[in-house]
Amino acid sequence: MHNNNTAVACGQAPSRSRFFVMLLLFVTVVINYLDRSNLAIAAPLLSRDLGIDPVRMGLVLSAFGWTYAAMQIPGGWLIDRVQPRLLYALAIGLWSLATLLLGFVGGFIGLFFLRLAVGALEAPSYPINNRVVTTWFPESERASAIGFYTSGQFVGLAFLTPLLIYLQQTFGWQTVFFLTGGIGILWALVWYALYREPGDSRATNDAELALIREGGGLVDLGQRQSRDKRFDWKDLRCVLNKRKLWGLYLGQFALTSTLWFFLTWFPTYLVQYRGLDFIKAGFLGSLPFLAAFCGVICSGLLSDWLVRRGRSLGLARKTPIIGGLLISSSIIGANYVESPGAIIFFLALAFFGNGLASITWSLVSALAPERLLGLTGGVFNFIGNLSAVSVPIVIGLLVRGDDFTPAITYIAAMALLGALCFGVVVGKVERIRE
Repeated sequence: MHNNNTAVACGQAPSRSRFFVMLLLFVTVVINYLDRSNLAIAAPLLSRDLGIDPVRMGLVLSAFGWTYAAMQIPGGWLIDRVQPRLLYALAIGLWSLATLLLGFVGGFIGLFFLRLAVGALEAPSYPINNRVVTTWFPESERASAIGFYTSGQFVGLAFLTPLLIYLQQTFGWQTVFFLTGGIGILWALVWYALYREPGDSRATNDAELALIREGGGLVDLGQRQSRDKRFDWKDLRCVLNKRKLWGLYLGQFALTSTLWFFLTWFPTYLVQYRGLDFIKAGFLGSLPFLAAFCGVICSGLLSDWLVRRGRSLGLARKTPIIGGLLISSSIIGANYVESPGAIIFFLALAFFGNGLASITWSLVSALAPERLLGLTGGVFNFIGNLSAVSVPIVIGLLVRGDDFTPAITYIAAMALLGALCFGVVVGKVERIRE
């Protein structure tokens, strides 16, 4: 353990081990989102080979979201009690095993139940990410850290989706699950071997701990972590009766509606409803993810720059979030164009906006009661990711014949709703006291 006295740190240059932690989170998010979206990549061929119609395919695509949402609150409760080193390693290893097993399924039932398992096991992932950056980063760097690791969900899909499509075309759709699942199992071992809390890391000196602590980072959270293993309904009521938090919860639901369109129906939209072949859809389909990656990076840098310039935390965090959601509503333009280039332009612009808005976890980090950081994150992710359940099903119901326009209109409307929630309902950004 370190001597955390600020005076000891005087004259010592802060180490930079927190940026290594940020890299660990980035790689974890890449794997996390490949395992969320690999079914969407395989869906066109898989549904043909296994004889699954669009309505049942909608159910399969939504299955992840059912358990992912349902397990958020139990997952948040666990995060407040179990250290990230162990909890994350177990979660990564188990969801990756379930992913690998998807390559062996032969019908609807197997697909549905294994996706339920993947969703349940991935549930603690983003609340853990938030807990880690709140521990490791001062407020002036936190949005950039969140933006960097969040970009992993887009850059991984942008660069690896064409590769997975190529492997699928060459070796069969099963390869997608074997590869992504196997990589995740290996990464679980790497995470356990390398991750440490700030006070336990040999690479972290006292000056870096002082920098994080004085900047608002909760470096001692692991030492203060609750040892009470019981669930207290008063804690849940605390995070459910605050207007500010409900602005976050509903805004996140609207924000992730766009994301889940891209993670579920997007490849099918390009191939079956816009007439692109698999290879062309793979390469053109990577462009919106690259745009979202650029949006996320810009978001974190812009937000933290505003903090360092002395702007209020609310202005610094809300500006990219609300602006991004307004930009995201431009997806409706895809309904009025026919050429592949124009379609991809509107989709890329919308996903850029979604990426720009995706530092919403910085608001959870700033608003949540200290003792209930995990539980608040769990409720936030639970309500936010109900879209993972609703969007695939709603789109499956809205699509009629060859007409996908009602589904695109729905996604645009949700983006506007999200801007309203973050702009009006959240209000002043300040930590909630119990």
